[in-house]
Formats: sequence, C-alpha cells, structure tokens
Amino acid sequence: MSAIPTLLLLLLLVTAFPFSSAAPHTNISSPPYGIGINYGQVADNLPSPSDVLPLLGSLGVNRVKIYDANPAVLRAFAGTGVELIVGLPDRCLPRLAAPSAALSWVKSTLQPYLPATRIAAVTVGNEVLSGNDSSLIRSLLPAMQSLHSALAALGLDHQIAVTTAHSLAVLAVSYPPSAAAFRRELLPFVSPLLAFFARTGSPFLINAYPYFAYKADPKRIDLNYALFEPNAGVVDPGSGLRYQNMLHAQVDAVRAAIAAAGVSKGVEVVVSETGWPSAGDSNEAGATTENARRYNGNLMRMVAAGKGTPSCPAAPLQVYVFALFNENLKPGPSTERHYGLFKPDGTPAYDLSSPANSSASSADGTAKSAPAPALDASTSFYTISAATLCAFDFVLY
Repeated sequence: MSAIPTLLLLLLLVTAFPFSSAAPHTNISSPPYGIGINYGQVADNLPSPSDVLPLLGSLGVNRVKIYDANPAVLRAFAGTGVELIVGLPDRCLPRLAAPSAALSWVKSTLQPYLPATRIAAVTVGNEVLSGNDSSLIRSLLPAMQSLHSALAALGLDHQIAVTTAHSLAVLAVSYPPSAAAFRRELLPFVSPLLAFFARTGSPFLINAYPYFAYKADPKRIDLNYALFEPNAGVVDPGSGLRYQNMLHAQVDAVRAAIAAAGVSKGVEVVVSETGWPSAGDSNEAGATTENARRYNGNLMRMVAAGKGTPSCPAAPLQVYVFALFNENLKPGPSTERHYGLFKPDGTPAYDLSSPANSSASSADGTAKSAPAPALDASTSFYTISAATLCAFDFVLY
C-alpha cells in the first residue's frame, strides 16, 4: 500500500468548522478534525504551486499555511476551496505598523484574490517574541492592530483573522504544564497581545516540536512519549492529569500560561507547526525516517480522531504539520532540510502506511520495539473507528 491512500483515509473528515471565539464575527473556517500542512518554499527544486494541488488532494488536506503572500500561490489556489493562512514576513512589521501602509498592503496583496482564493488568516511575523530584535517585538502588536483595522475598513475582518506564531521559548516554565508561565520580560508584550486575541477571536499559534526536546536530552526523555507511542505517561503533580504524549503537554503548558497571564477564556491554542525530521547530522539524535514516520503518522491519526488534550478533552486540537516538502535551501543543521512529507519530485519522503507495530529508532539508531495498539475505539490515538468515518462526509473542493 502506498502512503498516499493511507493518508487520505486518515484525513477524510473534512467539513467547515470555525475556530472557537469570544468574538463570533471573526473566525477561521476549517475542518474539525482534518490536518493542516505548512507549505514552505525555501528551495530551488519544488514543483509549481499548481502542481502542488494534486498532492494536497491526495492527502485529503484543504488547509494550508504559507510564509508569505506569494501571488503565484494565491492565483493557483483560486477556486480550489483550499483554505490558506498567509504570512507577513518579519521585515515588513515596522512599516505595516502604520495604518495607511497596512491598508495599502491588504488592498494590493490580499483583496485582488478574494473571494476566489480562501484566505482565512494572516500571520504577522514568525516567532517574533522569542527573537532578539527589540524593534520587531515593539512593532508586532501595532502591525497586527493596523492590519485588523484595515481588514475591518474593507469589510474583511469577519473572514480573515490576524494572528502571529510563537515558539515555546516564550515560556519561562513549561513543566509541569499546570505551572507554565510566560517569560516575565515578555509579559508587557504578551498581555496586550492576548487581549487583542480575545477581542478579535483570533487564535494563539504555537510552533511545538517534541523533537527538539528529545534531541536535547535523548537519555532522559522517553522516545515513545515523544512519538505518541504506548508509554506509562507523565502525571502533572499540580493538576493530576496524565499525559500520554509530549505534544499535548506542550499545548496545555501554553494554555496554562495564557490563563496565568489573566486570560481565562476566549483564546484558542492552535499548533501552527509540528513535525519530525527524517534525517539529520550525526549529532542530531532521533532524526530518522522511522521516527518521522511514526510521529507524523500517529499525529495524523490522533488529529483525525478529534482528540483533545487532557486539560481540554472535548476540544479537538487543530494542527499544521511541518512540512509539505523537504526544502533544500534552508540554512542550519541537516534536519532543517528533512521535515517534508514529500520529496521535491512529489514522491513520499517515507511510507506512512508501514505496520503500526514496527520499531522506533532510538538516539543511537537501534530499534526500540513498541507493542501495536489495539484496533478499537478505545485506542483512537492510533485508529479511526468505523463510527467516526461514517459520521462525516468528505468533501474535496
């Protein structure tokens, strides 16, 4: 069996579903349990945007996040029903803080493609608060406010949300999840940002990578816990909640930090990036094809089953996998160029349909066997029950 039909089975549950919001006039329409994907283009050998569409169709994906507002992508996705989150690069923030510049940007960059192209949100910068550029940090909220005002002036604020993505480095404490808190020096910037999200109904985006935690301390972190594999779990001593995987613990840490900052409701947490590299340098523990297959395969099954986190079990977690392609021009260690589900020629980077009880690769590359999960509704981390499949219709636009 090829990887593509299996992924299609995992992602059949595609209908329209808005982000939860304290301000219902603003939402991002999206499938309730479908996986989203990051479509990066830091490469010189990728297919054209129009040739990407069949790959998305084969995956059953209709939610895509890009890192700019590339006209070629916006044109190619017109009329397809694919929902886009577009990005505003960091370098644009100081200029876009001016309301007139924000209005000009929306009119020239987004409005010409509407409504044929479904633009659901704009991410203003990427991981700005955990960077070292104080000018960008100071410009972040003003740019977001100006952009939201521009959208409102054009009657587009009901359909296009304004947000920004953060790394977990914005947290001073992340374990246990219930004790998580934002870094004290960032609170003057985080608190008004959270108020903006609560007022506009925009989600808090977090780039969460269990791989980074495992890579940093492979001897102490259980690989199965990082890969959504069966394990004893970790109990939060503060809440008493048991976590069976690290991603859920990371997301609930962000939720706890938001609450500790004084926002108890109205801000949804969405995983804007997560993934596992299929190759890396010799000192990058755990970066193997097998581990990437298990992480992303188990992640997709979990999302397709509508699983929430221990602190919010009834709220299905929305996730964007990083990434669609291996990108050969990304700087940094080798792992940076090996996060893709696909190679540039459109073939799968690895087979996500491999048997569920094959072994994961530990830090030294040796196999770590894990028991296969039972194929019933009680183990929906790993399977999609027949009842779930029958409950929703699949619509490929």
